[in-house]
Amino acid sequence: MSVDGTLFREAMARLGAAVTVVTTGTLAEPVGFTASAVCSVTDDPPTLLVCLKRASRVREAFHEGGPMCVNVLASAQQHLSDRFAGSLTALERFAVGHWTTLETGAPSLEEAVSSLDCRIERIVEVGTHSVLFGQVQAVRMGSPVPALVYFNRAYHHLPHN
Repeated sequence: MSVDGTLFREAMARLGAAVTVVTTGTLAEPVGFTASAVCSVTDDPPTLLVCLKRASRVREAFHEGGPMCVNVLASAQQHLSDRFAGSLTALERFAVGHWTTLETGAPSLEEAVSSLDCRIERIVEVGTHSVLFGQVQAVRMGSPVPALVYFNRAYHHLPHN
């Protein structure tokens, strides 16, 4: 029995998720996109996964062995999520915020709630998406502030307790 894709997408819209900006490249040639399909895989070794649409114009920049930084956004950074999800060029996307690097050289947002700097260990193609597995090389913790989450096709702002 096959599950209808529309029904599956509706069910998944009801799974709340943190909003992130995922980057690769360098400060001179940055690439990034907004993602909510990010999760921890294991803490030994520290590994996470990120899902990226195979048809995305930024897909080619992400490759095995390459750098990847997952920047978790705060409630006040919804505008960054919109910038990185829209049709702006790479340089226009990175024109807002303070960008530095950690271990891998991928752009890291200084104001992020946290930044997880990774080396892409594996890419698995599943249907319409690429699943990027990143082994974490460095972590930067930002200030404890209210969180930005995406639930039921809308942004929500969670208080920090």
